[in-house]
This record gives sequence, C-alpha cells and structure tokens, in this order.
Amino acid sequence: MLVIEQGTYDAIVEHARKDHPDEACGVVAGVAGSDRGTRFVPMLNAAMSPTFYEFDSGDLFQLYKEMDERDEEPVVIYHSHTATEAYPSRTDINLAQEPGAHYVLVSTRDGADSPAYDGPVEFRSYRIVDGEVTEEEVRVVGSYEDTSEGEH
Repeated sequence: MLVIEQGTYDAIVEHARKDHPDEACGVVAGVAGSDRGTRFVPMLNAAMSPTFYEFDSGDLFQLYKEMDERDEEPVVIYHSHTATEAYPSRTDINLAQEPGAHYVLVSTRDGADSPAYDGPVEFRSYRIVDGEVTEEEVRVVGSYEDTSEGEH
C-alpha cells in the first residue's frame, strides 16, 4: 500500500494538470528504507511529449547525487497519462528500474486540465518488479502520523 500525505498527493496532481497536454514526471524522495516520501521533486519532461516522458539525464544525475548525500531513495516515481487510463504502458514497464519504488500514474484524460482544474483525475499506484505490474491501494493522509484519514 502507498501511504502518501495530502500535500504531496495534491502537488503531483497539480503538476500533472499544469503540464497537460504533455506528460508530467517527477520523484518523491524519502529517507532510505522508510517508504515515506517526504521531498517532492517535480522534474522536466525532457521529451516534452503528450505520449512519453523522459527525465533529463543531467537533472536525474543531480537528483540521485542529492538523494545519496541525504541518505534518501526514490519512494515514488510518478508521471501522467494525458489521453489514456492511469495504467503503466509497455514502455513504462520497461523503464521501471527501481524495484522498491511506488510507480504512480495520474490520468488527466477527462478534463482534469480544464482552466478550473475541476475535471476528475485518476491517481493509481503500482509496484513494478522484473516486468510484473501489481496495483496497490493508495491511502492519502494529512500526515504520516495520521493514517486514519480518508482514502482516495
């Protein structure tokens, strides 16, 4: 199960809406071994594409350097789908190289990018290990100390 703080959930959704019609992408880093993403890091989609995302290699190198210095790891790796459901594509599965990470997909296909940002979004999380995709429950909490709040 992915437990994610409301502020981080909102930031991921806002990034996906803002970058539409291109796919948005980023990482939520956290203390190594904690499974708690605490540092939201929106990244530039170097592909600038509505159907594909690619982290800028320099930005990604810098992020991993920072995570190493802070004893962090990528807890969540997220990106958006702008015209399809929030399910990993074959390309997404092939690119998944962090077996401990939660892979979050946000779909903005049904008007989530409208000027009022009032369209629905689909927010789903997966584990992807050795090409096998397993969907997991997402629980959104006010803080990690409060795990009894509502689920999305």
